[in-house]
Amino acid sequence: MTTQLTDARAGIITAAMQRVAGDEKLGAEAVRDEVAAGRLVIPANKIHLQSNLRPAGIGRALRTKVNANLGTSSVRCSVQAEIEKMEAALAVGADAIMDLSTGGQLDAIRAELLAHCPVPFGTVPIYQVIEGRQVEDITWDLIRRTVEKQARQGVDFFTIHAGVLREHLPLVGKRVMGIVSRGGALLAKWMLHHNRQNPLYEMFDELCDVMVEYDVCFSLGDGLRPGAIADATDEAQIAELRTLGELTQRAQERGCQVMVEGPGHVPFHQIQHNMELQQQICRGAPFYVLGPLVTDIAPGYDHITSAIGGCVAAFYGASFLCYVTPREHLGLPDVEDVRTGVVAAKIAAHAADLARGLTGVAERDRTLSTARSNLDWETHLATSLDPQTAHRMHQEACQGTGMTERQSADYCSMCGQHWCSARINREVRATIGAGKAAG
Repeated sequence: MTTQLTDARAGIITAAMQRVAGDEKLGAEAVRDEVAAGRLVIPANKIHLQSNLRPAGIGRALRTKVNANLGTSSVRCSVQAEIEKMEAALAVGADAIMDLSTGGQLDAIRAELLAHCPVPFGTVPIYQVIEGRQVEDITWDLIRRTVEKQARQGVDFFTIHAGVLREHLPLVGKRVMGIVSRGGALLAKWMLHHNRQNPLYEMFDELCDVMVEYDVCFSLGDGLRPGAIADATDEAQIAELRTLGELTQRAQERGCQVMVEGPGHVPFHQIQHNMELQQQICRGAPFYVLGPLVTDIAPGYDHITSAIGGCVAAFYGASFLCYVTPREHLGLPDVEDVRTGVVAAKIAAHAADLARGLTGVAERDRTLSTARSNLDWETHLATSLDPQTAHRMHQEACQGTGMTERQSADYCSMCGQHWCSARINREVRATIGAGKAAG
């Protein structure tokens, strides 16, 4: 059995690596070398790869990627609604999808979503393990069977909360928010009830065997991530991170691809330290962060607080941003919340990549700026990150002034015809050009 990692270590350039190289405008050998070093992952389950998956790479050598979460709950369960959310996320550039469903027929929901998903698709298997039973009733066999079942369906990456250890639990006592991760909380309750170590940690080698068989990528979950600014970078978070570093090495030695999940709430001035610490402890494995949110006081606007943190995180070391919607902490997102959350995260990712000077990233900005300078509205709108919203706003601006879009070609409603700097700039350039020609 081979994986993208074992093939890369053997010097093999797979079709998935070639696809990633082409999409990223990077040499295939460079992609192979980064995969071999564990600094780049290509979550591509062999089953999904044979159907509708378009492989994508996650790592510092590539553009920063964005994930969109969706999924049913016990109070809101409609597969069609989740498909609509997924389509909305993909339309504005989501690079991956995670199904966090906890309500309804989970196997059927997952199969339906996978059938419509052309990008890497992730889950948190422990959510299904707990379905219909008490936390205390979780067994190794149940975990193993659930992971195997989801792998056979084609899931590309699993969040596995194997780094939360029994000895870490006393460290959360001083926290404002305690344990905010659902997976982390479930496992903490199990460990306290049974007075045993985390079963995911104890059976980690067995999980690796399943992951290798289907080439499912680990997304090592941060069950003790801070859920409040006051809890950021505390003993519990760092203790778990050190365990994740150990598990990263163990998994990679067994041929598994690995990325590591990171904190959700971190004040601006601590983000660089968090990113650099993870890179050091986890030996450069791709870092996947939820935001992070840089303040706790913005319910309804947490897509903005997370975009601020996400940009800083991606600049200093993160490779993968999990979007946050405006409805974070308030309820399940609707389709528009999903769109807004993905766009905010894509802005953060692009801004960081621009600042890092990645090859080709600035071309889109230059194209749009040139179109704006030339009052080329068609190119201006089409090049934007969210053309649908940009076009709607432009139409509304034209209608509000009585202009048509065609009539607004040489000025916009912000300045009007006589005060439009872009139009005046064209006149100035033309005058200077005429003067040079005459001279």
